[in-house]
Amino acid sequence: MSFKEKIDTHRLPKHIAVIMDGNGRWAKQQGKNRIFGHTNGVRAVRETAEACAELGVQYLTVYAFSTENWNRPEMEVNALMALLVNTIDGELKTLTKNDIRLGVIGDVDSLPASVAKQLRNAIEKTAHCKRMQLTLALSYSGKAEIVRAMKQIALKVQSGEIGLHEITDDLIHRNLYTYGMPDPELLIRTSGEQRLSNFLLWQLAYAEFYFTEVFWPDFDREELYKAVYTYQNRERRFGKTSEQLHS
Repeated sequence: MSFKEKIDTHRLPKHIAVIMDGNGRWAKQQGKNRIFGHTNGVRAVRETAEACAELGVQYLTVYAFSTENWNRPEMEVNALMALLVNTIDGELKTLTKNDIRLGVIGDVDSLPASVAKQLRNAIEKTAHCKRMQLTLALSYSGKAEIVRAMKQIALKVQSGEIGLHEITDDLIHRNLYTYGMPDPELLIRTSGEQRLSNFLLWQLAYAEFYFTEVFWPDFDREELYKAVYTYQNRERRFGKTSEQLHS
């Protein structure tokens, strides 16, 4: 029996976040270079997005490129940027066919002009799609996002627009890249690593974490269904006791 048949579609996470890890190690196992792994990881993004949309998940955010990734070898970074351009262009029809809207979070201004142009084009052409939003975290840093939000709020306090007593969780949320989206309820990380790697540090405060040994290029629909099923079988207490939840 597929894990899909075990999923309660009335208790789906609205927002799933994914750290796509293991492309390089997967490629090494195949005797190929790291770019081969990144290229094959595109299929996993497509399958995961389609599976989430079919289930009824409303938001999917994938960690595509961190600010720390700029420190990788120049050849790999350049190849990744070229792959991004080709992938965005090649997947546009798939996105619109599946009624999936594209979004992006991160320091977009630091991306090459060709990547930024393709992103803007794809975001514009999928703006009408309503089934699900697929958000790419590109040149993204959770710490930098929080610093950016704090600076924006500090300027408002400095100008007298708001007072210190008005700084709340909600105000901070409204100054984050993810404003308008619910916080992720489920975080999936592949390849066996068990850390956040500077991803959505504020938003993942109460998310359930799911770690799998599967490398990202091998992640498929069944692995996604398994993660969602596991999520549904956890007790989410939000600081309360089990007795309080069931009373």
